[in-house]
Amino acid sequence: MKRREILAGILLSSTVVLSGCQLSPPPQDSAYSIAFSYKNNDERHIHFADADGNYAKQVTNLIKIEGYPSVSPDGTKMAFYGKYDNNKTWSIHIINLDGSGIRRITNTPNVWDSAPSWSADSQNITFAREYKNEQGEWQNEIWLAAADGSNTHQVKSLRGLGPKFISKNRILFFTQDKTSAIYIANRDGSNLVQITHNDAENWYPDISPNEQKIVFMSNRDGNREIYTMNIDGTNQKRLTNNNVDDWNPSWSSNGEEIVFTSNVPNQFSDIYKMNHDGSELQKLITGASQASWIKARLILNSAK
Repeated sequence: MKRREILAGILLSSTVVLSGCQLSPPPQDSAYSIAFSYKNNDERHIHFADADGNYAKQVTNLIKIEGYPSVSPDGTKMAFYGKYDNNKTWSIHIINLDGSGIRRITNTPNVWDSAPSWSADSQNITFAREYKNEQGEWQNEIWLAAADGSNTHQVKSLRGLGPKFISKNRILFFTQDKTSAIYIANRDGSNLVQITHNDAENWYPDISPNEQKIVFMSNRDGNREIYTMNIDGTNQKRLTNNNVDDWNPSWSSNGEEIVFTSNVPNQFSDIYKMNHDGSELQKLITGASQASWIKARLILNSAK
């Protein structure tokens, strides 16, 4: 499906230079393709860049720590998390891409709300909630909300993290129980289907645009690497092979490329890109994390 073209008049208008990013005039047909959280000293704010990590632009400066950006498929809004109370409380926010209408849609103290994801029609989001109960046990929950922040509620029959909407009102997510696994369920929690079946961590799944493949992180071979598999769990393949943790993969809009975060020992993390088969690996951005592909077409040269 052709991505809708949007003129991006986002909250901040300054273009910034990050490691690996260019400041020269962008090509006429270029667009912002990647949203990510960039670290600057003790703050992290959301930036956009093109598919090669160039022409980076800071788009938020609302909260000291901001991350997990997710732009709505229609290109009008963005969901993200911000940290409060000395990082004890994480809250989900929704903002219009023209900078108006900022809404903090969750505000529960001492819980971690993160990883928002949009439905295909841009009318709803899903996100994860983590917290310790009175017994000191970690709880992992999946929540839903309307695009205006209303009707925020838990999917009570599901326990998991990293939820993403897929077609037919279903949700793709993972668990962090004694046996971690990737699942698909209806948005009301019914029809739960387990996709992975092993004793390893299987986290951060993302669905390909044609919904035939899932990319995810697993530590089954000793450390956290990026893998793909068919949507039914068959044909699992390892794409990365290094001695650091790789995580949080995201498919490109055409299904040909994958971006992911790679940890850097004793430093912050970097964002990498590779083809869907693991070839042509390249570092895009230094000192950044939580990258996601932008499905709408946000024109680069509209941001002066």
